[in-house]
Amino acid sequence: MDVPLEGEPIQIHSYKHNGHIHRIWEETTVLKGTQNLVIGGNDRTIVTESDGRTWVTREPAICYFHSQIWFNIIGMIREDGIYYYCNLSSPFIFDGEALKYIDYDLDIKVYPDMTFNLLDEDEYERHRKEMKYPEVIDQILKANVDKLIRWIRQRKGPFAPDFIDIWYERYLTYRR
Repeated sequence: MDVPLEGEPIQIHSYKHNGHIHRIWEETTVLKGTQNLVIGGNDRTIVTESDGRTWVTREPAICYFHSQIWFNIIGMIREDGIYYYCNLSSPFIFDGEALKYIDYDLDIKVYPDMTFNLLDEDEYERHRKEMKYPEVIDQILKANVDKLIRWIRQRKGPFAPDFIDIWYERYLTYRR
C-alpha cells in the first residue's frame, strides 16, 4: 500500500459493500501519513454524492483513518465546539489515487459535551440484508461500535483533549 505524503492533497472515496461509490471528498490535506494512520484536514471541500449531487463542507474538519480499525472519525470545528462524526467502516487503503474505505451505514455523532447518538441503525439493517453483509462483518461492526463508544468515554485518540486543536494548527500551516 502506498503512503500519502504529508502536506499533499488527496481525495477520499467512500464505497458501499456492493462496490458502488458512495461519496467523494475532493481535497483533504495529509497532516500525517503512515501505513497504519492517516490524519487529514479540509475546509470547504467539494463533496460529490453517488447520484452526482455536490455540496461544500461548511467548517474545518480533521479526519482520522486507521488501517487496522473498523471506523473513521471526523472532528468538525464549529463556533460552539468540536462535533465528531464517526463512520463505522472498513479499515482504509491508500492506492496512490485516493484514500478508500467501505461505509457500513452505522454512525455515531458526538457533541462538544461528549454526549453521543448512534445513528442509521435502520439503514444498516436494510443494507445488511440487501447487500448480504457476511455474519463476520456484522460481528466486527458491532464489536467496533462498542470499541468506538469506549474511545469516546475514555477520550482516546481523536477524542483526547487538544487532539483536534493540535492537528488543526498543523493544517493551518499548509494553508498559508
